[in-house]
Amino acid sequence: MKAGRPPLFLTITAGVVAIAITLPFLYLVIRATGVGVEGFWDLISNPRNLEIMLNSAGMAAIVTLLSALIAVPLAFLTVRTNLPGRRFWLIATTLPLAVPSYVGSFALIAAFAPRGSMLQFLLEPLGVERLPSIYGWPGVILAMTLFTYPYMLLSVRAGLQGIDPALEEAGRSLGYTSRETFWRVTLPQLKPSLVAGGLLVALYSLRDFGTPSLMQFDAFTRAIFIQYKTSFDRSSAAALSLMLVALVMIILWVEYRVRTRAVYYTRGSASLRPAKIVKLGVWKWVGFGFCLIITSLGVALPVGVSIFWLLRGIVNINYSFPNLFPAILNSITAAGLAGLVTTIFALPIAILSVRFPSKITAMIERCSYIAFGLPGIVVALAVVSFGANLPIISFGSFSIDLVEMLYQTLPMLVFAYLVLFVPQSVGTIRSSLLQVSPRIEESARSLGRTPWQTLQEVTIPLVSPGLISGAVLVFLTAIKELPATILLAPIGFKTLAIAIWDATENVDFDDAASASLTMLLVSMISTFLVLSQEKKMQK
Repeated sequence: MKAGRPPLFLTITAGVVAIAITLPFLYLVIRATGVGVEGFWDLISNPRNLEIMLNSAGMAAIVTLLSALIAVPLAFLTVRTNLPGRRFWLIATTLPLAVPSYVGSFALIAAFAPRGSMLQFLLEPLGVERLPSIYGWPGVILAMTLFTYPYMLLSVRAGLQGIDPALEEAGRSLGYTSRETFWRVTLPQLKPSLVAGGLLVALYSLRDFGTPSLMQFDAFTRAIFIQYKTSFDRSSAAALSLMLVALVMIILWVEYRVRTRAVYYTRGSASLRPAKIVKLGVWKWVGFGFCLIITSLGVALPVGVSIFWLLRGIVNINYSFPNLFPAILNSITAAGLAGLVTTIFALPIAILSVRFPSKITAMIERCSYIAFGLPGIVVALAVVSFGANLPIISFGSFSIDLVEMLYQTLPMLVFAYLVLFVPQSVGTIRSSLLQVSPRIEESARSLGRTPWQTLQEVTIPLVSPGLISGAVLVFLTAIKELPATILLAPIGFKTLAIAIWDATENVDFDDAASASLTMLLVSMISTFLVLSQEKKMQK
């Protein structure tokens, strides 16, 4: 189908977002000029930096593959089968997103480190004096996979909910078994969701700082942080960040090449009636065990370690629980606004890329992913730099100081979240939109609906699974975001992430445990409410 001219309001909105997202890249270019051409070449040709690039690329590739092997079975089990406790696993399997990477990695180290870990203590009577090292590749792969697979899980889950059941019924009518129907019909329809979720997993793996640092793995984020901290040389750190941007661009190019022009919607009306529930028989207990193992490592283990430290604090008679209510309120407010604003601005980008494909719309969509691959500290410093240099707007004798109005305010923090996390919404909305036939929207236009009315009455209801999944992703990621929150939050605006970091910095593990458990509880309740609403919309 030949794409027409996109509505002006979609183009303007998407263009503004794309320009805003390029600010961190401009900041890096300006900073990197401080090292000079020769210094920049020496930096990028350094064998050590090239090794770090290979490490980061290899880690991202392995984590993405393992996340797919976990997410696809979990999505199918929790959406399409009679898995025991399916509603519980629907929520529990997404909760690793609520666990800060540094908390989850610390829990894995406490459980599986070569010496002094819980597992080593249990195996010591059996003669096991030292476990294999978890540091380096094993630890970073395990931790990154456990705490990033939900990105792909939510994307694939939204894709499953958007598949027309008639396609699978047609496959079965042709004589396909349930297994053949999955491999030949269902899985190919999930390709957009797998690509979108895989892109988020790969980029998050590149930008995460806590896990590589604790696991003593040489990744770009660790090298950039060390450069900032040890030499205070922001120019060299910016040059290293540009190498990371180059790696991100390579991943985006590969993702773009993997895409196809295949059609993922039906030619009919594509009513979203519920799909038939698959009876697992005795295999339901295998699925139950799989969910249990993944959730135990990704949720129960971090919670257990946090409870352990909390109980140690309670045993101390001088311990008093910190007042976390203001931090809870601030976290929900900031993350909730981030989820809402990001989803609103991601929708035009997704619509343009799917319904009006062109070089310009492809460039706008690609721009939205650049900042997500950067460490939060780089994006936060870019926003701080531009925010501190906002102009004074004058209207005769009346003037507005934009720095005083916006700098270190909640809107600027939400803007940073938008820059960081808009790809999460774009990817899930795009995969849902690919499953909606454009003929439905064309029918609405032929009946006299304007583009805006068609968007409100037709497009948004049909892509609601992607909208909800994107909002959940942004909320759960924003609530644990640390560098941007520390640098951009209003004075006195303390969130749960800041509370965890402050307690960890002060070696106050009992208070850190209290904040970690509270964050997990808030995220669990929020996820439950959102998924419950999603369930109502499907009925």
